This record gives sequence, C-alpha cells and structure tokens, in this order.
Amino acid sequence: MKLSSILVATFLAFSLLALQGCGGGGAKVSSTVTTTTMGQELQDLEETYKKGLLTEDEYKKARKAILKRYQ
Repeated sequence: MKLSSILVATFLAFSLLALQGCGGGGAKVSSTVTTTTMGQELQDLEETYKKGLLTEDEYKKARKAILKRYQ
C-alpha cells in the first residue's frame, strides 16, 4: 500500500513539473516595428499610382488609410 502511494505521489510530482514548463499553451507573441514615415508612404503610393499599378479609386482609398493611421 505504501509503495503505490509513493508511486502515485512521484507520478503527480513529475506531471506537475512537466506542465510547469509548457509556456502557457503555445500562444505566439509578435510585434511589428515600422520605420517608414507618413511622407515616405505617401510618396511610395503616389509613385505606384503613376506607374499605373493602382486605379484612382485604389489610390484614394490607400491614401486615406495612410492619413488616418497617422492621425
């Protein structure tokens, strides 16, 4: 009877130690750093529009989004 109690206690102790290092369920944490300025983004957008890669509507929407992001 004592041996089985010791085995159960040992099993529980090892189980708790194993769970302790699991790191919170595998949640991934990330961050993004942008070093571009609003002016640079607007210049890049205008250049893309002038090359014909964006429609006028796409250009206006993107420009509005950039301006809103920096307010």
